[in-house]
Amino acid sequence: MKILVVSDTHGRSENLRDAIHIENPDRIYHLGDGQGVEDNLWMMSEAPTECVCGNCDWGTNLPNEVVLEVGKHVIMLTHGHYYGVNYGYERIAEAARNKGCDVVLYGHTHVPTIDYYEDLIIANPGSIAFPRQNSREHTYMTIMVDNDGEFTMNLHSLEEYDRTHGN
Repeated sequence: MKILVVSDTHGRSENLRDAIHIENPDRIYHLGDGQGVEDNLWMMSEAPTECVCGNCDWGTNLPNEVVLEVGKHVIMLTHGHYYGVNYGYERIAEAARNKGCDVVLYGHTHVPTIDYYEDLIIANPGSIAFPRQNSREHTYMTIMVDNDGEFTMNLHSLEEYDRTHGN
């Protein structure tokens, strides 16, 4: 199974549409600040979706967090702004452990990362619309779940795809 993980699309659907086309995912997780894009995911892909609310998603009924069992893992999806992710992982790690999670996927910072924090995997796909890392590449994440329920997580950029496919 392939899961596409995105965050911080901020109303811009073009790059999200490109990532869906490139990856053809079985599931999509949107980690907030979609600003309406999440309402149209069903038109971009038939893959089941999970979306959480970000700090810019005003007037939405999206949950602040979602906890899912995927393979051998329990994942917490959140935007991250309630946990001060700009300042460290302590608060988000405590929340994840309290919910029985071993993986946390968050957004908010617009900076892609896959980190191992004590007993947790804490990862951020970055932003597919407004990147803030030095390279300024538009990033997303894929999670491959094998038949044994184990994960392989990878960060990707639309620019990387263009470079390797001659676009």
